[in-house]
Amino acid sequence: MYRKSKLSNGLRIITKRLSGVGSISLGIWINIGGRYEPDAHKGISHYLEHLLFKGSKKYSCRQIKELIEGVGGALNGFTSEELTCYLVKIPSRYLVKSLDILSDMVVSPCLKREDIKKERTVILEELKMYRDLPQSYVYELLDELLWPNQAIGSPVIGTIESVKSITRDNLSCFQRTHYTPANIVISASGLIDHNLLVKKVSGIFADRDPGGLNAFTAVREFQDKQQLKIFHKTTEQTHMALGFHGLKRDHPLRHAQALLHIILGANMSSRLFNEVREKRGLAYEIGSGLKRYHDTGAFLVHAGIDNHKVLPCLELIFKELGKAKNRLVTADEFRRAKEFYMGQLMLALEDTMEYMLWMGESMACLDKVYTLEDVVREVNKVTIEDLQKVARKIFKREKINLALIGPLEKEKKRIYSELNLG
Repeated sequence: MYRKSKLSNGLRIITKRLSGVGSISLGIWINIGGRYEPDAHKGISHYLEHLLFKGSKKYSCRQIKELIEGVGGALNGFTSEELTCYLVKIPSRYLVKSLDILSDMVVSPCLKREDIKKERTVILEELKMYRDLPQSYVYELLDELLWPNQAIGSPVIGTIESVKSITRDNLSCFQRTHYTPANIVISASGLIDHNLLVKKVSGIFADRDPGGLNAFTAVREFQDKQQLKIFHKTTEQTHMALGFHGLKRDHPLRHAQALLHIILGANMSSRLFNEVREKRGLAYEIGSGLKRYHDTGAFLVHAGIDNHKVLPCLELIFKELGKAKNRLVTADEFRRAKEFYMGQLMLALEDTMEYMLWMGESMACLDKVYTLEDVVREVNKVTIEDLQKVARKIFKREKINLALIGPLEKEKKRIYSELNLG
């Protein structure tokens, strides 16, 4: 299914050749992200990601964009808590050129002082933008509740103070220290020649020092009472993010957690959508979500609620979570959740970009990639009882973390009192 290679300095390469396509999607992954950073330089991974598109030793900022987009390709990058990725989707005949561009960005960024100054302003505006979007900022408040005073609980973009404090020397040192072969995975899918890719990657990276493996501080999770954070803002609706500590990326019950998420809030057939929106009209947007990390995770419920219906909506959400603990899901729900889970994965893996992302993240985080057949086999082993086991493990009253943004000053005491939070 997959072809894997590893250079002597630790750099890993994984590919999947797909038939019937004319494109390739290529990604360079680095095991570095928000939770690896010191508090004083919070946001440096994201800052560096921005700057790599400003030019490298061989390519100017304009050339990077035009050489990819000028032949119909798409270029992007992202930074998360645990990973940074630079990626391209392009007609397959431009594989070598796109690899050369991405790798030169990663290995030899210019980091010009004028670019650093301009991009600092851009990032500060991006940070303000997220703060102005309550549906985004509410997750930042929730992360602070779930993982207080820890890098994983603070925003990947950093703070105004930390972004302002980052210097060129900080950025250059961070790139040299962490962007090393031992921490890099290159993944590609589509009309790909594995041997050609390995040959070209080897020519670029083989002589580079492997560097040390990047490390982060293990998560600390101790919670013995409910937590509530309300941010007053004059909005037309209240934005809610409810979170419980969930399962880590490779937990044995990870598929059971995913199926529980589907049944509760992943689509329009879910319990929360039907009960909160369809039957009672308490919210326009309602659903659940998952976060998965090396050593922890989170189960989330999010909603945009009528300002005058916050309490009844919250009470109904908690009621539905309680049902998942106290009663087994129905056989029909269980069957449909499995079909949805596998169907969504199969549809995603028809796209070269989605396949590249799936392989790259798994290889970078777990040093292995499951085949679709592996996942099907594991999902078919999940039982209805496993879902209840997950619900009982996660949905505990003393583990509630609730963030709200809205005009709730008058409702604050009532929310604390009636939900017994704080």
